[in-house]
Amino acid sequence: MPRYHLTSLNFRLILGLLLVIGMLILFKSDWLPPVLTPSHLPTQEWLTLSGHQAPVWSVAFSPDNQWLASASQDQTVKLWEVKSGKLLRTYNGHHDAVFAVAFSPDQQLLASVSWDKTIKLWKVATGKEYHTWSNEQNINALAFSPQGDLLATGGWDNTIQLWQIHSGKLYQTLTGHQDAIWALAFSPDGDLLASASYDKTIKLWQMSDGPLLYTLSKHQDSVFAVTFSPDGQYLASASHDKSFKIWDVEAGKSLLTLKDYNYSIFSLAFSTDGKLLVAGADDSTITVWGMTDNQLLATLKGHQGPVYSVAFSSDGKLLASGSADKTIKLWR
Repeated sequence: MPRYHLTSLNFRLILGLLLVIGMLILFKSDWLPPVLTPSHLPTQEWLTLSGHQAPVWSVAFSPDNQWLASASQDQTVKLWEVKSGKLLRTYNGHHDAVFAVAFSPDQQLLASVSWDKTIKLWKVATGKEYHTWSNEQNINALAFSPQGDLLATGGWDNTIQLWQIHSGKLYQTLTGHQDAIWALAFSPDGDLLASASYDKTIKLWQMSDGPLLYTLSKHQDSVFAVTFSPDGQYLASASHDKSFKIWDVEAGKSLLTLKDYNYSIFSLAFSTDGKLLVAGADDSTITVWGMTDNQLLATLKGHQGPVYSVAFSSDGKLLASGSADKTIKLWR
């Protein structure tokens, strides 16, 4: 039987082969983030949900993606089944335009705010009012804390109010903006709250004791939207100045400004992996941007009016949009 000797040449060849195999395993493992392909991009209109009688100002997926909630200028909140597009329930009780809606993290409650100067909590399953708070001015914005114990609201009195869900009591009022609050967003860990205002600024608040951490003031006009990246490192903001900005949360500094718009931007949403950022604009379009290279990847057309709200499902498979054309669209 012949004998094989491991020469230095053979050793180098074997070592090289092992390195190649190792690299193939590494690049196919979950250690690396998924590479974006066209299938990850929301490029096709899937469903159009009709039923509102006035512009749709806000849309929100339930945490399990089973339902979609919408808030409208027709004074109603509606609940839709995502897989079929069927209208399940209409929540009546507001007496003016409803500007924002959100599910609690346990999806037992829906919160809505209105220009009738009220904040309402609804039982999702029954459609009954669970609690109502009153304010002295119209209310535009709301956000649940990730822990589900607080609801932040803001409006035309220039303040942010933090409400305790279970007790129904006002926990804290944050002051500092010089004009109406238009959008609110909690960081994924709940430690920070971002607020966007007509005063052209964004403020970052620490939830541990409520002090103002930063005031971000690079926009040249009213700020309509704010949203945190899924890892909490970045904040995106959109403005009437026809731009959106990406901010470093820890440093409180602007990293990027995109001004490729001829129209105001009303809404923003990060994909669940943070690789995409979508923007709804006054020209009826939704643009999809890649955050790796800051490139425009797709433009979604189909709405016949400004796009006031956009939201990704938590599994990243669907994008919802609400528009002045009175419809909600689901894209995939």
